[in-house]
Amino acid sequence: MSIGFLSGSSLTAAVPLLLLVLVYKANARGCDFFTGTWVVDGSFPLYNASACPFIEREFSCQKNGRPDSLYTKYRWKPLFCNLQRFNGVDFLERFRGKSIMFVGDSLSRNQWQSLTCILHSSLPKAEYNLTRQGDVSIFAFPDYEVKVMLDRSVYLVDVALERIGRVLKLDSIEGSKLWNGIDMLIFNTWHWWNRRGPTQPWDYIQVGKEIKKDMDRMLAFEKALTTWAKWVDSNVDPAKTMVFFQGISPSHYNGTLWDEPSAKSCAGQKQPVAGSTYPGGLPPPVEVLKGVLSKMTKPVTLLDVTLLSLLRKDGHPSNYGLGGSTGLDCSHWCLPGVPDTWNEILYNLIIR
Repeated sequence: MSIGFLSGSSLTAAVPLLLLVLVYKANARGCDFFTGTWVVDGSFPLYNASACPFIEREFSCQKNGRPDSLYTKYRWKPLFCNLQRFNGVDFLERFRGKSIMFVGDSLSRNQWQSLTCILHSSLPKAEYNLTRQGDVSIFAFPDYEVKVMLDRSVYLVDVALERIGRVLKLDSIEGSKLWNGIDMLIFNTWHWWNRRGPTQPWDYIQVGKEIKKDMDRMLAFEKALTTWAKWVDSNVDPAKTMVFFQGISPSHYNGTLWDEPSAKSCAGQKQPVAGSTYPGGLPPPVEVLKGVLSKMTKPVTLLDVTLLSLLRKDGHPSNYGLGGSTGLDCSHWCLPGVPDTWNEILYNLIIR
């Protein structure tokens, strides 16, 4: 058999064939939902903000006066496949009689609010209840006996009030009592690990029997994740419970990271970063998280939203969040917006 060079016409014919082969291989091994690009799609968003009456103020950018709406029209397009559009009725049928819990900080609340809005818009006439029990918020569809809950646990491990003050205990995870018996758990932590000063919710940090005033925050993050991982490995039955970890949700406070040095924040940003790569690279906690997950014995699916979210410098509340014109929020996300895609990928991971 001889191998020769392709002529111009043969090359033109071969390129689509090569793409088909790549697409076939990607589908054969399971689509990579997390590598792709953002495209404008007139059928988006998945719901109207005005039709979701319980969006919290910090995520309700349009109600807070944001004048542009193009940020709501972007659809995430994986490189070699398409995401199946979120089907709220199908989702509720799959989870009939079951419970779902998001566990984490305000980025978990962002995703939880997104999911409740998607489900509510799918069945706008269905009865729902929104209640709160301690730190747990519960959104329930009685007709389906489905509960979508949020447990506010910003570190996943415990913060205890003791004689010396508030102690962040990297080896203690008593709050996990709330997670037993849940059918699907979606965990998240990172947002609070670098907080200092008045917003830091602890005075001391404890590792084993040693109590410190402070320590390397990335190391503390890793130790806490390891404690969480041990809990999952010891307590979760994969036959009964699906476990996901929401990847690191990024902030946009430095335009040099997306090749726009004149931008000091996300304020005024109206379009995503073009293409499939982020000039500034991935934030360091991503590797820490992946390292801990790689050592676990029980299956945990990483909802690896970091890259696709890094590209969305336009999707934050900026001056249209909780702080209004005097605040600047480049950490959370407007709703409708980026967290809807997190949930759409979550849905696709469940049904494939």
